Amino acid sequence: MTQADTAAALRAAQDNLWMHFTRHSSYADGEVPMIVRGDGAYIYDAHGKRYLDGLAGLFVVQVGHGRSELAEAAAKQAQELAFFPLWSYAHPKAAELAARLAALTPGDLNRVFFTTGGGEAVESAWKLAKQYFKIKGKPLKHKVISRSIAYHGTPQGALSITGIPALKQVFEPLVPGSHRAPNTNYYRADEITGFPGLSEEAFGRWAADQIGKAIEMEGPDTVAAVFVEPVQNAGGCFPPPPGYFQRLREICDQHDVLLVSDEVICAFGRLGTMFGGQKFDYQPDIITCAKGMTSGYAPIGAMIASERLFEPFKDGTEMFAHGYTFGGHPVAAAVALANLDLFEREDLLGHVTRNEPVFRATLEKLLDLPIVGNVRGSGYFYGIELVKDKTTKETFNEEESERLLRGFLSKALYDAGLYCRADDRGDPVVQLAPPLICGPAEFDEIESILRGVLTEAWNRL
Repeated sequence: MTQADTAAALRAAQDNLWMHFTRHSSYADGEVPMIVRGDGAYIYDAHGKRYLDGLAGLFVVQVGHGRSELAEAAAKQAQELAFFPLWSYAHPKAAELAARLAALTPGDLNRVFFTTGGGEAVESAWKLAKQYFKIKGKPLKHKVISRSIAYHGTPQGALSITGIPALKQVFEPLVPGSHRAPNTNYYRADEITGFPGLSEEAFGRWAADQIGKAIEMEGPDTVAAVFVEPVQNAGGCFPPPPGYFQRLREICDQHDVLLVSDEVICAFGRLGTMFGGQKFDYQPDIITCAKGMTSGYAPIGAMIASERLFEPFKDGTEMFAHGYTFGGHPVAAAVALANLDLFEREDLLGHVTRNEPVFRATLEKLLDLPIVGNVRGSGYFYGIELVKDKTTKETFNEEESERLLRGFLSKALYDAGLYCRADDRGDPVVQLAPPLICGPAEFDEIESILRGVLTEAWNRL
């Protein structure tokens, strides 16, 4: 970009662009950060400064930035067929991608309903669950159980399923029928359960059983689905304790409730497996996914359903009266296929699996800092919880969290050359999810930047 182009873009960002989840007052006296280029694991701003992309954009850019193969796949498809909807018609790339995904999913999850993003995929799954049970003669089954602090998207239904009150209050009333159960934050297990000293296995059993109790409290004949992420994002990367998902599968089967695995973040290699449920050996009834399907080179999402959920729609007059204009867009589908080719050619799943212990060990070096209470996660998806007192696990109050995360950490990490997320939707955490092409050199760079900034944060308290 020329100097004049840069100035014009910065002015347009100030005057016309309404950014997502953004406090615009933060930039009242300064320019909006402007990212203009990406290359591998790095991004560059309008002034030429380089940053390590420690969040893969937004848990998205699995294969890294600047992959010409994906750009070429998009251009080729746009020349051949730029757009056609999937409303009673098909096009080759959507059909090919559906078959490719069905071959990669566990069990009989063979039916792929395309959306343009993850929130739409969650919305689609809840709507399908409601209609499926009405068709099956169980019209009262419409409610959903999800977990505390879990984030499932911004559409009205997906936001209802979300377990973060602060994100929901200004948009209420929302869709009724969504209820909450505890999450799998083992670091806070003592205070969550009221039973000090539980093993991980015992805590996992307890947490799964709380979902069972929520189903029983609402009445099993009224509950359609349980929505859970393989590793819960909001709150800071809560992995499941051993046996948790096996027990949850038993509970859902017992009550004829669908188990929906929300893998908008965890699918497509983020945990070292193509789908997150495969990492923890459980079989869902529906998978919702998006983000890494194209590594962000084009927008696409999907609800992938088991064959039995599609069965009522195969014959007769039943129709799932739901869809999106751009769902399964030909260009996005072509990019997704090229992206999956890259996964295979470069063995990205194997790369993540081999390097996961190195990533964890590198981040765990930060546990010697007084502000770091816990490091947790799986694959290339980690959260670092920040505390005021490591012995008592005391967290920060509202004013301290505001001053620490928004007032210092987010900008300081960025200024130091690391793009990641400082988040306090639960307890304060720093979240990391680098591109899957990263290795020990990038891990060391992440740790070094974090060490310097977190040390300064502690000194400011």
